[in-house]
Amino acid sequence: MNRYPLWKYLLLVVVVTLGVIYSLPNLYTPDPALQISGESSGMLMEAPVLERAVAALEAEGIGVVGTELTENSLLIRLDDREMQMRAKRVVETTLGGAYIVALNLAPTTPGWLTAIGAQPMKLGLDLSGGVHFLLEVDVDSAIQNRLEGIATQIRNELREERVRYVSLRHTDQNTIEGVFPNAESRARVIERARSDYRELLWDTHQADDRYLVTFHLGETTIREIESYAISQNLSTLRNRVNELGVSEPLVQRQGRNRIIVQLPGVQDTAEAKRIIGRTANLEFRLEASPEDTFNREQFDFLEGGDLQPSAWLERTVIITGDQVANAQSSFDENGMAQVNITLNAEGGARMHRITRHNVGRRLGVLFIEYKTRISYEEGEDGELITVQEPYVEQNIISLATIQSALGVQFRVTGLSGPREASELALLLRAGALAAPMYFVEERTIGPSVGAENIERGVASVQVSIILVAISMLLLYKVFGIFANIALLVNIVLLIAAMSIFGATLTLPGIAGIVLTVGMAVDANVLINSRIREELANGLSPQAAISAGYDRAFVSIFDANVTTLLVAVILFAIGTGPIQGFAVTLSIGILASMFTAILGTRALVNLTYGRRRNVEKLWI
Repeated sequence: MNRYPLWKYLLLVVVVTLGVIYSLPNLYTPDPALQISGESSGMLMEAPVLERAVAALEAEGIGVVGTELTENSLLIRLDDREMQMRAKRVVETTLGGAYIVALNLAPTTPGWLTAIGAQPMKLGLDLSGGVHFLLEVDVDSAIQNRLEGIATQIRNELREERVRYVSLRHTDQNTIEGVFPNAESRARVIERARSDYRELLWDTHQADDRYLVTFHLGETTIREIESYAISQNLSTLRNRVNELGVSEPLVQRQGRNRIIVQLPGVQDTAEAKRIIGRTANLEFRLEASPEDTFNREQFDFLEGGDLQPSAWLERTVIITGDQVANAQSSFDENGMAQVNITLNAEGGARMHRITRHNVGRRLGVLFIEYKTRISYEEGEDGELITVQEPYVEQNIISLATIQSALGVQFRVTGLSGPREASELALLLRAGALAAPMYFVEERTIGPSVGAENIERGVASVQVSIILVAISMLLLYKVFGIFANIALLVNIVLLIAAMSIFGATLTLPGIAGIVLTVGMAVDANVLINSRIREELANGLSPQAAISAGYDRAFVSIFDANVTTLLVAVILFAIGTGPIQGFAVTLSIGILASMFTAILGTRALVNLTYGRRRNVEKLWI
């Protein structure tokens, strides 16, 4: 009557054993560390670079407890978290601007656990902290880009309408200056601006026989451009962070032109920093003819990571990365890395129109990056001051002959390797940044709600377990011991499941664990109470045990399923902390049903199932 088949005991042993193994990584605290990678994703890391960095740290008295070298990354483990920022400055000064140095928290999980896929549970910013980036958006560049775009469009329209002009160009003073041979041509441009570019204001004047006009943006328009640049960069950053697969990230605006990015539990912080802060875009331009000395620019040709002799491209841009609808990295027929690009309707139509009339000419792909050189200067008080110098790097990555008219789909070759192709595809897929961004601050952050609140959250779980355990012992004696064992196993399985599935534990998630503790013993309360009732009705101990579990099952199932449905709804419609609470509650409910029904029944069967004559139950 109260005996389990062997397979059920084996199932319990296997589940509990796996639960213990996969919850073990959470006992190992991570090391503060520095992660170093190349400024370019295709740059390989070598042992001499690691030796230089370690030697510089040791010369400054900064303790190094371990190092790791991979093909594209270096990891240096430190013995003191307080020394991370100082260590970062030392390494950046030693290695120079060709390397990205990022703060990290390196896991210390033993190799035998990682070999079987056991990883520590992800903790939210409110528990473990993470990496904090403060970026500043160059809104002035967004204004310059808008004016440059308007100037290009007006020039194209003037050529199509055969309106004569001497020059029409964007200047560094946030203006567009036009010079015309007569008042009629100038009047036509002003009329076009009045109808098609209403954001422009203008002033006219005359010098000798030249008719001049100066266009500029109004204050309201400038504010709109700034607001759009911040909003677009926020959206793009969120897309990039989502591509990184970070759980519970924080991406939000701060002040007029700054953005905060906080990433909990990021392992490859160097890659995150490179992808988040990288302002990369593409421009497609035709190769300039030797006779066209005005409408051309000279750029270096980057092929396979090496600079080649320069080439000339037209100033007129056909399309940019803004018109990219999708981008995927792959390999061409020769096994070289490439990016397959799909344009939106507008970009595809323009690309087709331009290439249809220029078959036989060469089309250049210009790769543009906004970068920052970091150096340190000693201040008056002896403290090192970080100096950031923004600069722009523009290189041609492809210059191929147009064989036929191109459409919405084509490919970009000439990349240094699969890693760079994958990264470029990610950046284009996530969306273009409306303006360059520069890192203003980077640090690892502690728990945002304070260590005291975290300690109280953990203490609440401990107190709840202790109080529930004492109550079960006093109320149900031996059966209370069974319930307490099941409660401990339930917590272990909960932690193991969150580690296996990569769920993120937040402070509200701890509240879900506390609630799970109550839910876990609630089933045993129903079972034990039912067994007492059956004993009072005159059933034998063995029959009372069987009836108690069988008849309490329906009530336990109904109560837990309805609670589980609520948790699923909270996860579906909630965000952030609410989802953290729903996740722990859902996993806890499933674990509690397993341990409270199957687990305690196994303990009861082992204790009473093989005894023929049970005179009294200690319940």
